[in-house]
Amino acid sequence: MTSRPEISIPTTSTSSTPKPYTIYNITLRLPLRTFTLQKRYSDFTTLHKTLTSQANGASPPASLPPKSYFTSTTSSPALAESRRLALQAYLQTINTDPDDRWRNTSVFRSFLNLPSTSSNGRHTNDIRSAINGASSRPITDPVAWLDHHRHLKTTLHSARLALTKRDQSASPQSQHECSASAKKSLVQAGQSIANLDQGLKTLSSDAWGGGGSSGGEKLGDGELRRRRDLVESARKEKEGLENLLNAMVAKSSLDATIAQASAASKEKLLAASGEDPNARRKPATGRVLGKETDRTRALDNQGVLQLQKQLMQEQDEDVDVLAQAVARQRKIAEEIQEELVVQKDLLGLLDEDVDRVQGKMDVAKKRISKIN
Repeated sequence: MTSRPEISIPTTSTSSTPKPYTIYNITLRLPLRTFTLQKRYSDFTTLHKTLTSQANGASPPASLPPKSYFTSTTSSPALAESRRLALQAYLQTINTDPDDRWRNTSVFRSFLNLPSTSSNGRHTNDIRSAINGASSRPITDPVAWLDHHRHLKTTLHSARLALTKRDQSASPQSQHECSASAKKSLVQAGQSIANLDQGLKTLSSDAWGGGGSSGGEKLGDGELRRRRDLVESARKEKEGLENLLNAMVAKSSLDATIAQASAASKEKLLAASGEDPNARRKPATGRVLGKETDRTRALDNQGVLQLQKQLMQEQDEDVDVLAQAVARQRKIAEEIQEELVVQKDLLGLLDEDVDRVQGKMDVAKKRISKIN
């Protein structure tokens, strides 16, 4: 039994055509995706008439809101809102009615851009088979194709997480388990990529030949190219994860070989020197806190403490010198600020003198012009 989608009409909009009409935005929420359709009132009336004709005159469990001949929904927001609620109730009633003959009809599912009941059941089985890694059937339903692609992305993400966990693991057993999990996910991803690629070839041939073997909507050239890019991107990601897994396995084998060779060489050196390789070595004596330097290597603990105090005193003196330099810089900055204020006042006086002289020159020019 397939799960029913959640149907709602949350909003409406108005078309931008010369003769505007109201568009009802239908939102469908499925387990793996959510999408929106745009229908006008005439689409609903066509759906209702087709459902009635296919049922030999029987009416669907809900009725459409009546058509208004005197008022338009584009000019009456109240009418548009009431019709939106009525159309939403119409779809929800058919979707939830105990009699499933209405919602399983091809016209109703095509109205909502849903796959037919037969292809939907096959899609559910394909998803389950893909999870188990046993499906080799090409995905020819456009809607089911997107769901399989989402499952492919989830599988690749699981493989990446397993590789990350393997890189962080310290025990060989944990690394082996993570490698096995990543390899299983990559095998499933490879099968899914092959199914999706073969499905695209079938959809492409249907589009060119005008056939409809998939029984669903046909895809345009742009959508086919976009989906081919998705498959190619997933294939490159899978190949990259496989190369990373192989590199991790090779590195682990190399590290194990080096560790064995190092242990064997160490035993040979100890045997050549006459020491017992299994004998417990005496712990090293001396200071172990911190790294020894030339200045501390010849000092005892008291000398190291005295050296530390001396260094701290020198640092305090350097800080005092730095504080004095900062204070001098601050004082210089304050003096510069005061000088700038004085210069600003002088410039203001200069501007006033210039204006006064300019006024006198204007008066003199007027007098000269009268004399001339």
